[in-house]
Amino acid sequence: MPDPVRIVLSGATGRMGQTLARLIHEDAALQLVAGIGKMPEPACEVGCPVVETPETAGEWIRAADVVIDFSAPELLRRILEMHGDTLAGKALVVGTTGLGDGERGMMETAARRTAVLQAANFSVGVNLLVALAERAAQVLGDDYDVEIVEAHHRRKVDAPSGTALALGEAVARGRGVALEDVRIDGRSGRPGERPRGQVAFHALRGGDIVGEHRLMLIGERERIELAHLAQDRALFAEGALRAARWIAGKPAGSYTMKDVLGL
Repeated sequence: MPDPVRIVLSGATGRMGQTLARLIHEDAALQLVAGIGKMPEPACEVGCPVVETPETAGEWIRAADVVIDFSAPELLRRILEMHGDTLAGKALVVGTTGLGDGERGMMETAARRTAVLQAANFSVGVNLLVALAERAAQVLGDDYDVEIVEAHHRRKVDAPSGTALALGEAVARGRGVALEDVRIDGRSGRPGERPRGQVAFHALRGGDIVGEHRLMLIGERERIELAHLAQDRALFAEGALRAARWIAGKPAGSYTMKDVLGL
């Protein structure tokens, strides 16, 4: 039996981190080496021997094959700033959302020496949805108005969600345009007639909604809807661990879930 994939989990004490820790603990092909969080702790709730801050995590990253990050942009930035050399030759799987140009640039730099996989959503179904969105936009063109509606729990801090933006990017690619040139976030007041080619985002927040995404392509005589409704957060963790198993040992470079799934 091959050696297990050794994982350091950034964001170990968060909700997704705890789900990941539990699933790693249940999988003989994976080993949880340590966690990274805002504050050091002797152990996380399930299977994590120690939780370090980014400043003290170097020895654990050296002992790992893959770092999985479901934390916050600021924590990810600290890891990339402090451990670029340590991450060389290893793999980094990033599920943190709300990333800015700074974090994205740092990941591009890291990918010169590290295998880096970033995804807005690790659900297999969502990644299939994104692929379908691009194809639908190619076929339908801007004769069909695009509305993207997403819903999440009240604690989510960024909007639109990373997955909604990934759907918008897919539509833009399918149409051969840049999303920033056609994007609008919500409407209020008297915005006037809807411009042709616009890609609109609407974010709903409430309760404990795991995650819902709907892409509507609205024509004069028909409407096409593509939707994904998550029922359990574990599906995102399962996808991230699938990505971690796939990327372990891969050469440096930038990867996506399309590579993992062969889409």
